[in-house]
Amino acid sequence: MRIAAGVEYDGRRFHGWQTQGDERCVQDVVEAALSRVADAPIRVSCAGRTDTGVHALGQVIHFDSEVPRPERAWVLGANTALPNDVSLLWSRPVSDSFHARFSALSRSYRYLILDRSARSSLLAGRVTWIHRALDAEAMRLAAEPLLGTHDFSSYRAIGCQAKHPVRTITHLSVCRRGELIELRVTANAFLHHMIRNIAGVLIAIGRGDRGVGWAREVLEYRDRTLGGFTAPPDGLYFERVEYPAELGLPAERRDYGMAI
Repeated sequence: MRIAAGVEYDGRRFHGWQTQGDERCVQDVVEAALSRVADAPIRVSCAGRTDTGVHALGQVIHFDSEVPRPERAWVLGANTALPNDVSLLWSRPVSDSFHARFSALSRSYRYLILDRSARSSLLAGRVTWIHRALDAEAMRLAAEPLLGTHDFSSYRAIGCQAKHPVRTITHLSVCRRGELIELRVTANAFLHHMIRNIAGVLIAIGRGDRGVGWAREVLEYRDRTLGGFTAPPDGLYFERVEYPAELGLPAERRDYGMAI
């Protein structure tokens, strides 16, 4: 039996999603918890690997189990065994052809920026703090040319292992919520550090260090060495994954406001 499940986690004390030897990784604790429920080894695949310090509101995984369990048992049993910074949200049986990564139509991320003179003790590690006021409208205008299908070589990590740099962004918004600036991006897929590099360029524009047209210029360079800085992981959230509707998988958008 193949099972799909939603996972939420606080990435502050994890060395990313993927198993990495002795480091504390989300994949390890999720597999350990599910293995306890199945009373057998479980290995999981995810919709998108996240880096050190990156959070998830709606990561999606799949795994195979020869042991039948009710949907509720997978969720309650796993959460009993999981640490407080990881939670299984739901589970559904799916066909053997389903793959958390390759069956996805799109993925959505959120990046939160706190721009005020004093750092926040309550949001430390959950938002990226910029001590100077940012021009959110300039950032919004600068982001518009990134919509659509482009070669995002300038916006991916130098060590990115993706076979090609072309991606399609279907939604990109920048808006202010009080002291927070929220960047939301949906694409068919993402390159390594793509969101953080976009955020780095937009932050520079918001500070007035660069003009509104710089985001387009960076895109046209197709050269990462000519791009901006890579923004910190603190404010980055893997928000949700969209799958074909006939699969019947949950796709709700979670918004915890200032609580996150």
